[in-house]
Amino acid sequence: MENSNLPKCQKCNTGDLVPLSDFGSQGAPIHYKAWVCTDPECGFNIKIRNGDVYINEPITSGASHAPRMR
Repeated sequence: MENSNLPKCQKCNTGDLVPLSDFGSQGAPIHYKAWVCTDPECGFNIKIRNGDVYINEPITSGASHAPRMR
């Protein structure tokens, strides 16, 4: 996906919204689970969790996250 194809953030009109993916509890990929603004000053995000939509949840550093053992 080229940068020019990404939607502009409607909150700040500066950054682009980039899609993020994840894996479900059974390991299946979940594409476009979240969209996040590329402007760190903005921080807009929208996420889907268990079928519910969440807007502007706090963004935390993942540096202290320990990966799950499989």
